[in-house]
Amino acid sequence: MKPVSLDANQPRHFYRGGSAIARFRGVPARDEHMPEDWIASTTAMFGRGDDGLSRLPDGRVLRDAVTEDAEAWLGSDHVARFGSDSALLVKLLDAGERLPVHCHPSQAFAGRHLGCAHGKTEAWIVLEASDDNAVIYLGFREEVGMDTLAEWVASRDRAALVDALNVIPVQPGDAVLVPAGVPHAIGAGVFVVELQEPSDLSIMIERAGFEFPQGAVLDLGLGDRLALSCVDRTSWGGGRLARVHLRHGSEVAHGASLLPAEADPFFRADRWRFDGSESLEPSFAVLVVTAGSGALRAADAELPLARGATILVPHGAGRSELAGDLDLIRCRPPAPGSTNEEVL
Repeated sequence: MKPVSLDANQPRHFYRGGSAIARFRGVPARDEHMPEDWIASTTAMFGRGDDGLSRLPDGRVLRDAVTEDAEAWLGSDHVARFGSDSALLVKLLDAGERLPVHCHPSQAFAGRHLGCAHGKTEAWIVLEASDDNAVIYLGFREEVGMDTLAEWVASRDRAALVDALNVIPVQPGDAVLVPAGVPHAIGAGVFVVELQEPSDLSIMIERAGFEFPQGAVLDLGLGDRLALSCVDRTSWGGGRLARVHLRHGSEVAHGASLLPAEADPFFRADRWRFDGSESLEPSFAVLVVTAGSGALRAADAELPLARGATILVPHGAGRSELAGDLDLIRCRPPAPGSTNEEVL
């Protein structure tokens, strides 16, 4: 089991973006509707067949390879809890336009109504923000009644919906946890590393002003009333927002977690910024190199590292050695002993 470098995996989406991903990876931009790069994905897009699944450099579908040798890829402790499920999806996401307001079901809701093992709690680590006005939208400022929310959706009143949300300025280095159910959107010009539960379950609350594909299922096939019952309609004030929005700035402790502690049952992300060498313990991990250059050595293999590289490290590769002048984010599944509960 050796680490592998993964090429871009950008399925087409309805919203615009992708130029920041191309710049980050150092490749030409191809299509303005490729705003997401699904890294080490064992998750397929909702209703889109195999779209979204990653392939290894030898051509194998990663999901199939993990299923065939789960302990080598994921480790015995992980397999004891999750089986051959990687329990993680990592993306690069470049919002070329503001995303529509939407939310994702919780694990409990997804299991009860959709037969899915995962909901979609997610988190964003901001790599770039186009200007000082870059923002995200997260949670209702004041509690919203179900009838009011249903009326906004039915009448496509996007102004009322967007006006009801908290608008939060963001800058590079910020990390934001988005618990399942919380309505949210990423503003134009924000480029993030996204960690999430491995599902593609989205309920579109804002339905006007976007080029949704003909026949797109905006309510996951549940009908609006049931779908909207998963929305967190409570008030998200300053105290709650402070718990999920962390502003790290340029100084981050070596190997420090980037996300709030409430994210640990869903996924983990830590930052490694150094000039020299470092050793990482065995773990299934996705490395996103954000700056610098160097090398990764593991399992008698060496991979060059530079800004824009995305590396998949199997647990079976053993201890990894990093060398060079590097800044990278390591993304991992939840710790096997953590308890996956709804948060905040």
